[in-house]
This record gives sequence, C-alpha cells and structure tokens, in this order.
Amino acid sequence: MDTPEITPEVIPLPSAGGFGPLRIALFRDRWIASTISSVGTWMQDTAGTWLMTSLTSSPLLIALMQTAASLPVLFLGLLAGATADVFDRRKLLIFWQVWMLASVAILAVLTFFGHISPWALLAFTFLLNIGSAMNNPAWQAIVPELIPRELIPDAVSLSSASNNLARAVGPALGGLMVAAFKKTDNGAGAVFFLNAISFGAVIWVLVNWKRIPLFKSTLPAERMAGSMRAGLRYIRYAPDIQASLLRAFVFTFFVSAVWSLLAVVAQRDLHQGAMGYGILNGSMGLGAVIAASTLHRLRSRFSADSIIAASTGVYIVTLLILAFIKLPAIIIATLIVAGFAWTSTMATLNTSVQLSVPAWVQARVLGAYLMTFQGGLALGSVLWGYIAEHTSTTKALVTAAVGLSISYPLARRFHILRGARPDFTPYQWKRPAPQFVLDYLDSEPTAGPVRISITYRVPLENYPAFTRAIHQMRGVRLRDGAIRWGVFRDVNEPENLNETFVMESWLDYLRSRERVTASDALIREGVWALHRADTPPITTHQIYAKEITEPGSSS
Repeated sequence: MDTPEITPEVIPLPSAGGFGPLRIALFRDRWIASTISSVGTWMQDTAGTWLMTSLTSSPLLIALMQTAASLPVLFLGLLAGATADVFDRRKLLIFWQVWMLASVAILAVLTFFGHISPWALLAFTFLLNIGSAMNNPAWQAIVPELIPRELIPDAVSLSSASNNLARAVGPALGGLMVAAFKKTDNGAGAVFFLNAISFGAVIWVLVNWKRIPLFKSTLPAERMAGSMRAGLRYIRYAPDIQASLLRAFVFTFFVSAVWSLLAVVAQRDLHQGAMGYGILNGSMGLGAVIAASTLHRLRSRFSADSIIAASTGVYIVTLLILAFIKLPAIIIATLIVAGFAWTSTMATLNTSVQLSVPAWVQARVLGAYLMTFQGGLALGSVLWGYIAEHTSTTKALVTAAVGLSISYPLARRFHILRGARPDFTPYQWKRPAPQFVLDYLDSEPTAGPVRISITYRVPLENYPAFTRAIHQMRGVRLRDGAIRWGVFRDVNEPENLNETFVMESWLDYLRSRERVTASDALIREGVWALHRADTPPITTHQIYAKEITEPGSSS
C-alpha cells in the first residue's frame, strides 16, 4: 500500500512578531478576503438585531437572534467537519459561500419591500448561519494547508484579528447605515445587500486557489456516517480535545449573556439608538483587535490556563457592570477590556484544538469545537433572554455572572495546552500493509469485523514497564478506528502477552494504518523495545467467520 501523500506548500518562515503568516501569499489573500466578508457579517449582525428591536419589543425574540446565529452549528458542526474531511474543501467552501450570498440577497429584497416580520428575520438569519456552520470547519481546517505548523498559533491570532477588526468597524458601520435612513427597514436592507456583495471577495479567492491537500488518502473515501463516527471516536479517546471542548462550552454559555442582551441594555437602560448600539458592539471589537495584536507576547509570558482565568474574571466584572452601571463611558471602557478577554480566550482555545489533532480528522474535530462553542452561545442566549423577559435584564446578567463564578473552579481542572505538543506528522511505514486474500468466502475488503492480534514475549522484569507502555497504545488504537481493544497474559506462560483490537472492516484497518502519526509510532516503538525474542512480535489478521451454507453463498 502506498503511504499518504504529503506535499508541503510553503517554506517555514520566522514568526516576525506574530505577523509571519501574512508573509505567505495564500494566507494573506485568505485573510484579506475574510476581513472584508467579516465586516459585512458584523454590519448585518448589528442591523439585523436592531431591525428586530423595531419589529418587536420582546427580549426573548431579540435574544433569539443570537440563537438563530448559533443554533445551526449545534446541529451541523460535526456533519460540516465530516464533509470537509471527506470531500474537496475548496469546492465545499465555494458552495457554502454562494449559499450565504443567496440567503442574504433574498433577505435584503424582502426587507427593502417591507415584507419582513420577526419570524421571517429569524428564519433567514438561521438559513444564513446554516451556510456559516457548514463553511467554518473547512475554512479553519485549510489553515495548515497554507502555512507551516509552527505558525498556526500566530495564524489563529491573525484570524481572530481579522474577525475582530471587522467587529470593531462593522457594528458601527451597520449602525450608521441604519441610522442614515428614515426607515429602519431601508437601512437594514442596504446593510444586507452590502453583506451579500462581501461574500464575493471570498468566492474570488477560492476560485483562484490551486489547492494541494496536506493529507491525501490512497483509500476510498469514507461514507458520511462512518466519517462522523470516526470523528466522535477520536474525541472520545483524546483527553486534550475533551478539555478544550468543555472549557469552550462553559465559557461561552455564561458569556453569551453579554452578546444576547447588549442590544436590550443599549435600548432600555442607556436609551441609545442603532448608532449607540453599534458603538457598544464595536467597543468589544476594538478590544479584540488590541488582543490579537498583543496575544503573541502574552502567550510567551503566560500559560493558556492563566489567560483563560484572567478572561473569566474580566467577564464576571463585565456582566455585573452591565447589570448595575448606566454610564456609557464606563460601559464602553469595560467592553473594550471584555473584547480583549474574549479574543484571548477564543484564540487560545482554537489554537489548542488546531495543535491537538492530526490532519486526517482535523475538520471533524474543529466542527465539534465550533458546535460546542456555538452551542454554548445558542443555549445560553435562550436562557438569559428568557430570564430577562420574565424578570429583568439586571437579574439575567447577575445570574450569568454568578454562574460563571461557580463553574470556573470546576472547569479549571481541565488544562489547556499543557506540556509538549505531539508530532502529528503521518508516519511513513517501512513495511507494506498485509494483503487481503479474496476468495469465495470473503469477496470484499469492506467485510468484517477484523481482529488484529499481536503476540509479545516480555521478560518478567519488563512486565511493569510493558503494561504502562501497552496501555498507552489503547488510546492510539481506539482513536484511529478500533472498536474494541484489550491486552491479555497467558496463564501458563506469563511471559507471553497478546494485544488484540477489532476494526469494523478490513478497509477501516487500512485506514488506521494511514492515520498513524510520528508520536503514535514512538509509543509503538516503546512497546516493541520491551519484547525479547529472536523474531519481531507475531501479528495475525483475522476476519469474522460467517456461517456458510454452501460455496458462494452465506447465511
């Protein structure tokens, strides 16, 4: 079997103080196009939310705008990641960018002609964000295809800077454009139309991109259901990923109170119009831009856990200030600091995911991360909007602050980016894959399940070290596709130990070989080093024996 094809596209460049990725043309084009599109997105976010405040006085419906933006990822994140790992990412991205352009264009026409209602606005916001949900895992997963792995933390920070530069400018521009028209409908419609055009910049970059995949399997593509199961299986046996997902959900669930209720605070507590709301939203964007430009230095001085701890403290204070302080100057200053904390945390968590997975499953894990992240925003927004509608905005904000304070000591036990990062370079096998002998009993390599059995000879003095090493292999086997794993000791010959794992099919076993990384190979070499015999460990491959009634048929 041929090994996976790895084709580096760029030569590693120095970090250049955090701006190194921008020296690479492909990444720079992607960054510029993304910034233009993000400006349009944030203009739409402000205009859409403000349009909702003119269509209804219900805090719940207003808060549901955040839910409509976040909920698609909750349902589609893993599916989006699976499609991005199975199909050509460039074609997928073009399709979903066109989807978003069309959704916003239709919304713009309806709004211009006054045929918009609260539920129609929510519906088209939901459709737009279906496209965003399906687009984002592939969009983030292409980053390692554009730059060297050592520049990924800086690339994530620059991507945050792009989004948050747009957040600093977009809300104010959106609010200004809505305020420039006598009717809110016309102003919002103009913003929606400009956002539709902004997607064209991204489509242009994608159409002209000559993609060279980082990982190219020599095997048939996985089916969608199997691809999603493989992604979930990887996450189940990857503690580092689980920690990142849990921290992302807890943080966004409580912090979503700021995003979902900021428009209500601007309108009811501060008595501001669309422009005022845009300035408040833009203040967070300004803080986020400052964070993105300084995060490179912060990472060199503070651990990821320390950055998240500081950000949590900032948001507890921010929620309380929004609840009790009604002075715009104080709130604007607070929101700038909150924006700094938001980007610091989100970039840290995103980096932890990017650096903790191999290429073959990267988009699926990123999809799960985005699903967790947006799920926290969506579910939190519903809760805080419900509390605000049935009690008051102040009580909703205070409840979120208390919840964040209580949950942090529990969440902090799950550490982020601690220790050296594994080497996820695909392992180059020095021996060919075993051959599947086709006969009348088993005519397809998709037949299964398949049991792989490896017998070791381990002296008694090596037994403790061997058990520690072989149990590290458990995570490797299960992450790469095994559905069962075990290690057994011969009761009559204690020096004979047998490792057994089961794959769903022979094809899945071949895929598991492609998925082995350099770090996985080091673990396996540590196991084999404790084997003592004249020959290597004996490996056998067995396929499930079906009952055969007669040659050529089975029952």
